[in-house]
Amino acid sequence: MSDAIIQTDHSLSTILDNLSTAVILLNDDLNIQFINPACENLFQISFKRAYHKNLDDIFYINDQFNLRLKHSLETEHPFAEHEITIDSLFSGKLTVNYTVTPLLHTGSKSYLLIEFTHLDRHLRITREEKLINEQNATKNLIRGMAHEIKNPLGGLRGAAQLLERELPDKNLKEYTQIIIGEADRLQNLVDRMLGPKIVPQKQDINIHQVLEHVRQLVLAECSEGIHFNLDYDPSLPYFSADPDLLIQAVLNITRNAIAALDNNGEITFKTRPVRHFTIGHKHHRLVLQIDIMDNGHGIDDELIEQIFYPMVTGRADGTGLGLSIAQSLINQHDGLIECISQPGNTIFTIYLPLELNDA
Repeated sequence: MSDAIIQTDHSLSTILDNLSTAVILLNDDLNIQFINPACENLFQISFKRAYHKNLDDIFYINDQFNLRLKHSLETEHPFAEHEITIDSLFSGKLTVNYTVTPLLHTGSKSYLLIEFTHLDRHLRITREEKLINEQNATKNLIRGMAHEIKNPLGGLRGAAQLLERELPDKNLKEYTQIIIGEADRLQNLVDRMLGPKIVPQKQDINIHQVLEHVRQLVLAECSEGIHFNLDYDPSLPYFSADPDLLIQAVLNITRNAIAALDNNGEITFKTRPVRHFTIGHKHHRLVLQIDIMDNGHGIDDELIEQIFYPMVTGRADGTGLGLSIAQSLINQHDGLIECISQPGNTIFTIYLPLELNDA
């Protein structure tokens, strides 16, 4: 950044680095002089790689875009556009609002500052907040229902035990045992609907050890028709989490994927760091993204918005609790699970804040 205006003001550089919106600084030749971390994340390119590149090497908007940039430089007039589709070379199609602002340097050079607001990201945040609010409402409803169900269940079980002691014919005890067994089954179901009550026992862990443990467990359970593809980022740091709870969450999702494959297909584990990312309404400087992908038949459109709710399942033999429990376990780590699906490509994405090991 030797000739960039951004170098002349360290505080400005710090401010831009911490913005959640993507920022690009261009010189008067329309070459990139600076991009902030949010821009690196949006266009999937590092500053080192983008430096001195032309915008056409990063993304394409339309044939008039460069002309409008040059006009803005000449006239010193800013301009903006809304809901524009960008074809990014590295991150595909993006829907954005952008603002172009001319900056006059104290020397002879002029610069343009372009700020991008990723609309897809805003839609994702809105969707996540809706999901979190709905899940909290569902949990409160289930807690209320559980209280109303567990009390009569306890009375029913106790009455069956008392009746069993008074029955003269031992053969009749078979019926009281059925009552007691079914009461216990319903009690267990209610407890599972309420989700895990375990407080996370956090320690510094490597996420790839968690994923490899799950992979070995699953390979021991399933047929030889299941194949795993691994796409791990070895640069990911250790972070603070409960390994047992993460194993359970990933295992529930993976078993769900195997069921969708009918024991014949591919599952991919992929890990990546994401900088300046928002989970729900909270911004994080660094987030771990775990993708669990399968090429099965996919999830029906009418189920996709409900799959993390208890008792919702697309399988006749499913309980509808595995994904709900997985979401609850990830929520305990301030993370979130999302899902997109179409036939041949279902992706469950886990987002976890990364708390870097000071060591």
